[in-house]
Amino acid sequence: MLVSFSVRNFRTFRERAEWSLVASPDKTREADNVVELPAFGLRLLKSAVVYGANASGKSKLVEAMEFMKVFVRESSVNGQVGKSTGVQPFRLNPTAAAAASEFEIQVVEQQILYRYGFEVSATRVEAEWLLMRTAKKVRSAPEVELFYRNGQDITFHPKQFGGIVGELVKNAAVRENALLLSVAAQFNQPRAVAMLRWFENLIILAGRDGAWERALTLVLLRHPLEKQDVTGFLDKADLDIEQLRAGEKELIFDKESSEDAGGQLRNWSAEQHADVKTLRRAYSDAREPVEPIEFSLSLDESAGTSKMFDLAGPVLSALNLGRLLVIDELDARLHPNLVCKIVHLFNSQITNPLNAQLLFNTHDTNLLSSGNFRRDQIWFTEKNRYGEASLYSLADFKTDQVRKDDNFEANYVRGKYGAVPYLGDFGALPTPEPTPETAPRHDAKG
Repeated sequence: MLVSFSVRNFRTFRERAEWSLVASPDKTREADNVVELPAFGLRLLKSAVVYGANASGKSKLVEAMEFMKVFVRESSVNGQVGKSTGVQPFRLNPTAAAAASEFEIQVVEQQILYRYGFEVSATRVEAEWLLMRTAKKVRSAPEVELFYRNGQDITFHPKQFGGIVGELVKNAAVRENALLLSVAAQFNQPRAVAMLRWFENLIILAGRDGAWERALTLVLLRHPLEKQDVTGFLDKADLDIEQLRAGEKELIFDKESSEDAGGQLRNWSAEQHADVKTLRRAYSDAREPVEPIEFSLSLDESAGTSKMFDLAGPVLSALNLGRLLVIDELDARLHPNLVCKIVHLFNSQITNPLNAQLLFNTHDTNLLSSGNFRRDQIWFTEKNRYGEASLYSLADFKTDQVRKDDNFEANYVRGKYGAVPYLGDFGALPTPEPTPETAPRHDAKG
């Protein structure tokens, strides 16, 4: 499970921003929304939502998590000496633009609490660290530093992170622009493999690769039981779909992930992306059922139906495997009631017994009055006059400012919590001068 994620000097976040899933002492919706991890003294939230004005940093927060995932998975295999890391620091200040960006994540994986992070500039990894604490230790026990890297100077724990790592360090086998974690995982170092596996299981829907996002649903459609789950998911959304048919073309998987519904796909084509059919109920003039009619998902169905189809795989995979799902603009093209139901799937002991987590951003203020969220699950992004974004929670407000029974939706819309746009007078916009083509025409009389 995710404990926290932080980012500094990346895109619009100049100062450090931390997205924490650690629950506050509040006992609201304790049974459904909070997971107890007594071995680490933690209470973790199953979901969190971010609100904010346009261009305030909501999507950039998701993008920061996506960059960290991709860099961990690919830095050791895709890079060459001297190749850019692809990181994008805060550019509206010369000092920040020349400085390194920092990413750190805390997760609980296989009864171990890991804290992993790195600082990366345009061409090299400036620093990297991995620490852990096991569930067998008392809660006050210190973290064990598995390794720390300062540039190309690497120190590591000989017992907990040794073996092949010693040879890699001795032979200077880790490139300046590659992460030690990624390289060590290639050589099957157990701790590194555990962290890499967590990142590979992380599902992020950022809207930049629709084919991949749809592929997760198509993977499920190729297994009878999972196909029933997908059909049931869409049926409960009142989409009136009788059946789904996917193309018969072979899907090519990475390595050994072919049986993993969250596996990554290679060689994905636009033709395969469109090769999904829906069967809809049809009726005669007498309102009697007749043969269902086939539609193309991409060509005939609405954008909302396509969005629900694309979400089916990631949502069901996360719930069935206890994973973290991160979505940029969950509410896009969806009815507010559908969004509310998806959130409730995660905030429920019944539908989420494996404690999957859902993080997303939205403009759908209806969720604030749905009763789905505690105060510590509601977050905001706000940008100052210098273009710097900040991230804060509703739980950060004093209790005399925000109470449990407040109308969060009404208060947010009227700006009590900040994170709303400050709009100018649109009526004061200049009116264009009429031209002969646009001037009103008057019919001649008599």
